[in-house]
Amino acid sequence: MLSYEEASDKVIIALDCSRERAFELADLLAGKATWVKVGMTLFYAEGPSIVAAMRERGLKVFLDLKVHDIPFQVQGAVRSASLTGADILSIHGLGSSAMVAAARKGAEEAAELRGGDRTRLVAISVLTSMDQAALEEIGVERQIADEVARLAGNSVKAGADGIVCSPQEASAMRELLGPDAWIVTPGVRPAGAEIGDQKRIATPAAAIAAGASKLVIGRPITGADDPVAAFDAICAELMA
Repeated sequence: MLSYEEASDKVIIALDCSRERAFELADLLAGKATWVKVGMTLFYAEGPSIVAAMRERGLKVFLDLKVHDIPFQVQGAVRSASLTGADILSIHGLGSSAMVAAARKGAEEAAELRGGDRTRLVAISVLTSMDQAALEEIGVERQIADEVARLAGNSVKAGADGIVCSPQEASAMRELLGPDAWIVTPGVRPAGAEIGDQKRIATPAAAIAAGASKLVIGRPITGADDPVAAFDAICAELMA
């Protein structure tokens, strides 16, 4: 059975909102939440300072930029993103083993420059907004589970610390990648919550039971009338 602190450490609150709302939520959840996600919406609006601001509030940061470019550009981008102090950074597994290896090099260079722990890299596999039809639309004929496994294996072999996948693939990925891999799962919705644009979902408890390391949860917390109560309810579910 998890303690409250252990349950809190499993949940990454997605701050896909304005700067003002992000700070309001961070202050509301101070002393309870451990992690927040800063995605493209917030990062592109506010820049690297938003990561520092969250860390000053005692929060760990998953910087979800889904970096994807030629290896040279990715190495520099990951070095710069890591220097913000982000604890986890997402890159795209579709960028090839060479790109993932360049990302790892950039993260290591940043750790050397700033000291401290290296930013952990998680490779995006198949977006949780995609179903089989969407995958086929972009020319991938493999089943989703097979494509996730292919990208995960290649990415971790090339230097990623883990992957981002839906909860529905978490169990297979835990078996494939072993006990130390970071398996970050968006598409997590408490029972009765609005599904939104996610296709491959599970409840928080089911995702953790399947092998997820971290759960990315946004609107069920950030859009709730009482975000603190919503966060506490999710932690309670994980503690049960």
